Amino acid sequence: MRIYQLVIAAAFALLLPVMASAQDTSKPVDPTPPDKTDKTQGRPAAVGEQGTKPTRGFFSALGHNLADDVKHMPRRNSAYWLAGGAGLALAVHPVDKKLNAHLIGHSNPFVAGELIGEMGTILGAAAGTYAVGRLRDLPRAQHLGMDEIEATLLAQGIVMGAKAIARRDRPLLPDGSKQKGFSFPSGHATMTFAAATVLQQHLGYRAGIPTYLAASYVAMSRLHDNRHYASDVVFGAATGIVIGRSVTWHGRNFYATPQFVPGGAAVVLASR
Repeated sequence: MRIYQLVIAAAFALLLPVMASAQDTSKPVDPTPPDKTDKTQGRPAAVGEQGTKPTRGFFSALGHNLADDVKHMPRRNSAYWLAGGAGLALAVHPVDKKLNAHLIGHSNPFVAGELIGEMGTILGAAAGTYAVGRLRDLPRAQHLGMDEIEATLLAQGIVMGAKAIARRDRPLLPDGSKQKGFSFPSGHATMTFAAATVLQQHLGYRAGIPTYLAASYVAMSRLHDNRHYASDVVFGAATGIVIGRSVTWHGRNFYATPQFVPGGAAVVLASR
């Protein structure tokens, strides 16, 4: 990991637990839930209501949570975000090359975008947040860190699969030569918007708005650097939002159990 990347990741790792711990003082944490769900009757947990992550070992918990996240991605909400992202990507597709040509050669205010949006930076900050939360016994910080780790890993895996399927060439270099790798969708946009969505779901829009702005900054940097087209980053952003919302979806597993009661029968609905 480069030194600048390490510094950025460390800064986020120190800041995020502080923000998450502020949520701890507003409402006591129930230490009993076995995983990241809560008793909210099947609705997503409101900000500050999330339970704690599993008490099992880190890798066991991570594997369990990733499988759970993937299983619950196919939701109506996910379809809406992906449809909106796909529609907007198609709308800007005709002007992809013009937008890049307009940005290339201008002064570069987006020089830090590539570094901020790299997997090492985001994953380092997420792992640091988890570690600080665990060492200092801050359940919400630990939960936030675990969710950020899951979102980053899922974003990387989904983006790599999508790139292999779409196989869209990256924008040509100014001399007309090709760049290595595939363009659609943007991994930087996907990971940063996934991370921003997780933060917003945990801490609310006061934390979410600046991180969404940072994610937009990273997405714009990919156009200025001529590494992606606008349609790549738009669909990547929508994909990241879907991932972030899926990772933070709580209280959504239902089990129906028939029971016999005096004078009849009943079905008991429970969530885990």
